Amino acid sequence: MSISRFFFFTLVLFFVCFWWAGGNTVADNATAKISETLKDKVNLTEQIPNQIEGSSAFDRIYRIIALKSAVNNKLHTKNYTKLSNISTNLQQSIIAVEDSRFYEHSGFDVSGILRASLVNLQYGHIEEGASTITQQLVKNLFLSQERSMTRKAEEVILAIDMEANYSKEQILELYLNTIYFGSGYYGISDAAAGYFGKLPSELSLAEASMLAGLPNAPSLYSPYVDFKAAKTRQAIVLSTMVKNGYINPSLAEETKTTPVWLVK
Repeated sequence: MSISRFFFFTLVLFFVCFWWAGGNTVADNATAKISETLKDKVNLTEQIPNQIEGSSAFDRIYRIIALKSAVNNKLHTKNYTKLSNISTNLQQSIIAVEDSRFYEHSGFDVSGILRASLVNLQYGHIEEGASTITQQLVKNLFLSQERSMTRKAEEVILAIDMEANYSKEQILELYLNTIYFGSGYYGISDAAAGYFGKLPSELSLAEASMLAGLPNAPSLYSPYVDFKAAKTRQAIVLSTMVKNGYINPSLAEETKTTPVWLVK
């Protein structure tokens, strides 16, 4: 057995034993007051429609043991778009702004957690989150917005499990088909059509970088809600793409001034 698999199953065993022994109650009580004050600046306080309700013990264990079946049960196949039919502009924009080390970590990013902790310590409040694309995916599929140690532990375990069962390309595809883009649009197919009247494969860099900025706080950054805020967020995405080597500074500056035409 490889070290990574041994580590994963050790975490699973710990989580199951911890929950079964009543650790959920202990942890929730211990962190309840802390959780009320440690609210992420925008993305963790964002209220996403159709929030997932709490799960039973059977559901929690089942989705760890039979993850692929659990994922398939949650997926909506209508308008599902394969990664090969999603603009490279969008793929790169999302990775740059949401999880720049996506291809390097195994579900959770230790260096990202340390970096975010230092930033948050410096500001004295939650200024920067550290959830990877994989963590966001399992949270969107299976978990509620509850803030507790046990929910976070379950998120990390599921993220590691996801990385063991799916390729990076499959994880990115699932993420782009399930993430909420604001204004009632779930998944990239609905978002591309709803905002720009296009297929996901047709998105320009200007359109893709605007869409990539929405999942952080979809009800605030939706261009139908606040176009100026959407453009400000788009500029941040483009700057992050430059920082991560996806585009050069001149293209970023040109794209910031490129007109974006909305359907409505």
